[in-house]
Amino acid sequence: MQPMIQQRCESVTVESGSFDLHVWLPEGGRGPGLLLIQEIFGVGPYIRAVAERLAEAGYVVAAPDVFWRFHPNWVAEHDEAGVQASMAKVSQLNPELAVADCKAALRHLDGLAEVDSRAGVIGFCMGGSLAFGVAAAGDPRCCVSYYGSTVPDMLDMIPEIRCPTLIYFGDEDPYIPLAAAQRVETALADDPRFTVHIEHAGHAFDNHEAPMFYNEAAAKVAWTKTMAFLAEHLPTGRATAS
Repeated sequence: MQPMIQQRCESVTVESGSFDLHVWLPEGGRGPGLLLIQEIFGVGPYIRAVAERLAEAGYVVAAPDVFWRFHPNWVAEHDEAGVQASMAKVSQLNPELAVADCKAALRHLDGLAEVDSRAGVIGFCMGGSLAFGVAAAGDPRCCVSYYGSTVPDMLDMIPEIRCPTLIYFGDEDPYIPLAAAQRVETALADDPRFTVHIEHAGHAFDNHEAPMFYNEAAAKVAWTKTMAFLAEHLPTGRATAS
C-alpha cells in the first residue's frame, strides 16, 4: 500500500509581496523539514515527484515558487522548447532575491507545526545553486546540491556555510565543464563539512521527466547516497529509502 501523502499550498510573505510554498506531509503527518528548490522547469511533474519521494521517506517537504516575482507558478515542458522558454525565465531571475526568498521559505517551513526539527535544503539544477546560496545565507541543518551550474563560482561563500553539504556534478555536463566541477572537488577535499561526487553522467541526470537528460544508473547511485546523507544529518527515524 502506498503511503498517504498529504499536500497543500502555503503562502510566504516577504517585503515585496507573497509567493506559493507547496507542502507535502509524510504518512503520520509530521517529520523533519526539507526545502526542495526547483529546476528551471518550475514546480512541475518532476519536482512534485521528488517531493513525493522525500515525503515517502518521512520528510515534510516544501517547494517554493522561485519565479513568482515575474511569472508566478511557471511550469514548462521537459523538452527543447521548454528548456529555451525556461532559460529565458532564468535570465529574469535576480539570484540574491531568489536566495532571500528561499531563505524566507526555509524559515516558514521551520515554523510549521508538523516540522520536528530545523529543516534542511535540497535543490536541483538552478535549485542546486540556490540551495548552496541558502546554505551560506541561512541556517539549514544540511544541504544537498545537484548540478548547480553556478556553484563553481560561489566558492567564496564556503566560510559562511556551517552545515554538512553534499554536492553532485556530472562528468559529461555540457553546462558545467568537468574542470569546474573538479575545481570544487579540489577546493573542498579537506573540509569535513563537504562531500563532492562527480557522477558519470550529464546535466540533470536525476530528471526522469526529461529523456534528453535522464541517466537512470547515475540517478539511482546518487539517490542512494543522498538518502544515506539525509539519514545521517536529517534523520526521520525510519529506515533509509533508496
